[in-house]
Amino acid sequence: MQIAEQIVLVTGGARGLGRSVVEAFAGQGAKVVVNHRTSAAAAEELAQRYGPDRAVALPADVTDPGQVGELLRAAREHFGSPVTTVVNNALADFSFNGDARSGAEDIRWAEFEAQFAGSVRGALNTTQQALPGMRERGFGRVINVGTNLFQNPVVPYHDYTAAKAALLSLTRTLAKDLGAHNVTVNMVSGGLLRTTDASAATPEEVFDYIASTTPLGRVTTPAEFADALLFFASPWARSVTGQNLVVDGGLVLD
Repeated sequence: MQIAEQIVLVTGGARGLGRSVVEAFAGQGAKVVVNHRTSAAAAEELAQRYGPDRAVALPADVTDPGQVGELLRAAREHFGSPVTTVVNNALADFSFNGDARSGAEDIRWAEFEAQFAGSVRGALNTTQQALPGMRERGFGRVINVGTNLFQNPVVPYHDYTAAKAALLSLTRTLAKDLGAHNVTVNMVSGGLLRTTDASAATPEEVFDYIASTTPLGRVTTPAEFADALLFFASPWARSVTGQNLVVDGGLVLD
């Protein structure tokens, strides 16, 4: 299925990286569901840019399966067809500020639970709720947003990194389970992006240091990262599933 024929749900699509993902898919002609939890005004503004035939803003906390189910029902009603493609981008409240992070000696289990709920439970909820529509269409694409930190923990964000590592495991087990239904499940992992709401607290010297150690000599932008997601939704990736593509300018080379 061409990208222009797909109905794409982008969780956390109103701001930051999610906004760039919405713009990337809409730029290829897809119909896009801009999910938001607290950013209603930004989501509505983005959806209005493309018009009701191309985009709709819908609220849901992805950690709540009931809200996700209602989101998908509303999207189907709006576009007249079920969602075919899910981008699990929503991030539980988190700031990439190495100086303010919780260290090994004081991090609380509740911090892990919050990240696991956002990354793993959220992705499970959206996949489970979207699966009937994907089976109906005979086509499905699930793309999870990961991180290069579990390969290169340059800053030990314990809770965030552990949750994203678990999401990679879920990506691969779902790929194995859903392949028979023509549903692929893949992950795109980035490093620090310049700049999103989550990375706004990062000092400039950290960005500069990362740029200096990256083969391309710069920090990846949200738009550059978002473009990579298009590959997994495209016909060129029809035989690719269970994979993790690292998009960080070559900082992580394995």
